[in-house]
Amino acid sequence: MAVASMEKDAINTEDDLHINNSFGDTGLISPDKEDIARILTVPFSGRIRGGMRPGKKIIIMGIIDPEPDSFDISLTCGHNEENDDEDLTDVALKLRARFTERQFLRNARVSGKWSEEETPITYFPFIPDQPFRIEIHCEHQRFRIFVDGHQLFDFYHKVKSLQAINMIRIVGSLQITKLG
Repeated sequence: MAVASMEKDAINTEDDLHINNSFGDTGLISPDKEDIARILTVPFSGRIRGGMRPGKKIIIMGIIDPEPDSFDISLTCGHNEENDDEDLTDVALKLRARFTERQFLRNARVSGKWSEEETPITYFPFIPDQPFRIEIHCEHQRFRIFVDGHQLFDFYHKVKSLQAINMIRIVGSLQITKLG
């Protein structure tokens, strides 16, 4: 789903709330392309309105950098702007693409402790300087991860309160073109 047509469950960037507040209001003009490019700058941090729940999905579309190293996509809990100590924040899902090893890894951090990083998959779906589409589907027991329409793996919930999963952070060797 395009940023300009986000529904009320959409993702908001923290520093552009005045723009994002207009996304859910009917009758208001969508931001122009320059505003969208500024909003989707990597590193990116945005709020997931209403948190996660079964049936909700997040779509990240972008382009891998020409000479990529790695990128991370994290769904995190309990963001507090006054006390933004990321070492204490629960991470419900962290996806990490490592290009030199051609690995797409995942894990979680609950109560300050990282789970064991789940083993890599045999297929590495990302190509330097090429577009991609990642879908994270939230189900009752797990997240289902799709890349370019292919289901790659399931990640069973370590964070049990899905509504507490209210932030998305994206860093690394990619550009975001659409997020919803």
